Amino acid sequence: MKAGHESKTAVLVCMGRALADADPSLPMFSDPTARSLLPEEARRRVERAGATRAPKGLKSAIEHGYLVRQAKIMAARTLAIDAAIREVAAPQLVILGAGLDGRAWRMTELRTVTVFEVDHPDSQREKQKRAATLAKLADDVRFVPVDFGKDDLDRALAAAGHDPTRPTTWVWEGVVMYLTRAAIEATLTVIARRSAKPARLIVLYHRPAWLVSVLGPVLRWLGEPLRSAFRPEKIRALLLAHGFEVVRDQSVAEVGALISAELGASTQVAKHLAIVVAERR
Repeated sequence: MKAGHESKTAVLVCMGRALADADPSLPMFSDPTARSLLPEEARRRVERAGATRAPKGLKSAIEHGYLVRQAKIMAARTLAIDAAIREVAAPQLVILGAGLDGRAWRMTELRTVTVFEVDHPDSQREKQKRAATLAKLADDVRFVPVDFGKDDLDRALAAAGHDPTRPTTWVWEGVVMYLTRAAIEATLTVIARRSAKPARLIVLYHRPAWLVSVLGPVLRWLGEPLRSAFRPEKIRALLLAHGFEVVRDQSVAEVGALISAELGASTQVAKHLAIVVAERR
């Protein structure tokens, strides 16, 4: 991401959730926070994408198609991670690379949970301004500014009051693919050190695929280049080396198919995106 600006990919995924929230073909999905967390220009783009009239012009048509697909992918991905959070009742939830995540303001299951939102200071500054318009549902929300490539995550979490003696659910969504192997290992070391048993770790990662090589130049242009991809057996071994045993590992396309046939068909393009759930027991 560019210095002084919030993450462009965080805005894009939030746009997907906002569009999915208004999509009548996705009655199982709801994220009323997404629209409020978007910058104004992104809200206008979501409105155009959700319009009933077909967009005019090639650029508008391409953006419309991308956002419609993004909405389906975000619905499946978000529903799967929400379910993984609900399955356990940890008193602490740490969201690594929180972006414009709205869970602390929309999930009633977090009413007794302290949520730690960890993200780059530039992204977090903009989010805090917009989140101020929302009523939190979590017991407490603590913003933890961290640049994963530079800052001491362990020290930052300790300063924010994270208690390593209490169970924690960790959500690492949409970040791993932008980190080097060394940065991933360093973060996992901190997670393992601060994870009292039982602990749960939910990670969205990229699997090697032709689409990843196509996406690479686009994301590099956005200032957020891809730096990692893992085969399922490699991510399993990596997490196990840090004390976490994989419970399930599914592509977003597989998740979509389990929710509905229509969503399964719409998320086939996301076979390279996978959600792994692991536990330390």
